[in-house]
Amino acid sequence: MQPQQAQPTLAQLRALLLVSEAGGFGEAAAEAGVSQSSLSEAVSKLETAVGRPLLRRTQGGTVPTAAGLRVLVHARAAVQAAADVLLAAQDEGALSGRLRLSSFRSTATHLLPPALSAFRSLYPGVTVMLLDSEAHGGSESAVRAGRVDLSVVVGRQVPGLLLTPLAEDEYLYVAPESRGLHPVSWADLAAAPMILPPHRDPCFERVRGYLEAHAIPLTDLMEVEQDSVTLSMVRYGLGITVMPRLALSPLPPGLIALPLPEPLARPLSLAVLPQRAGLPLVRAFTRVLLDSVQAQAALTPSVPEVVVGEGKGSGRVRH
Repeated sequence: MQPQQAQPTLAQLRALLLVSEAGGFGEAAAEAGVSQSSLSEAVSKLETAVGRPLLRRTQGGTVPTAAGLRVLVHARAAVQAAADVLLAAQDEGALSGRLRLSSFRSTATHLLPPALSAFRSLYPGVTVMLLDSEAHGGSESAVRAGRVDLSVVVGRQVPGLLLTPLAEDEYLYVAPESRGLHPVSWADLAAAPMILPPHRDPCFERVRGYLEAHAIPLTDLMEVEQDSVTLSMVRYGLGITVMPRLALSPLPPGLIALPLPEPLARPLSLAVLPQRAGLPLVRAFTRVLLDSVQAQAALTPSVPEVVVGEGKGSGRVRH
């Protein structure tokens, strides 16, 4: 009878995760508040158990080997599952713990705060950490890797994740206020230089696809990283832009935002790993967020609006 192979411990898996994410044993020890020798010993025992190196030192830091990358996927899942055992046992009436939520700027500014306030009132024992999705490696990948518990994403389907639809964020045509309030035509979209976020931005791809589908060329295109810079350029007559409604609120003075000739929207959803969707903490936050979004939608007029920046003669004109 062959001796039973030693099984990895959670401490060893956590050590591997810490070192790989920090990029070094010293950095990981400092972040975790433990000794470097304890991390080194834990990783060494794990490597002995699997029979091959999982980390290697380079000039740029400590990085996973090919085997280490494969192991990390399961290590994250195992460590997360162990923590979820405690969360799964909670009663939804008395939740406690920490919830990590990532979002991009516009939804974090306008969509989430009412929900976060309501959730804190209902569950004061839960700490919600709101994180920038771009700073954490992208919304979908952060959820898959276990760096966050939930994330607001753009889309209706994302492979490997369970999505709860939240809202349709309408895109609007933005121009200087001097343009006037007459409806936007396809010719308007082709007549002036277009200012959009860089091509790697999902909004760029969505707007480009919309324009190309209607034979609007992007021959005079400027790519600008910051929304505030884009809006300032539009205000001073350097071009026009197409931007989601949430990203425009509040609209700066001197600008107007009008409906496009045909509607365009980005679907906003809340993403979670399927196996974690039933956790009482996740389920409670999802319910509170949905209630909040629905309450906000009830306050938004269902008819199209012309939105004018808060300057001279500012206001809202329904049509």
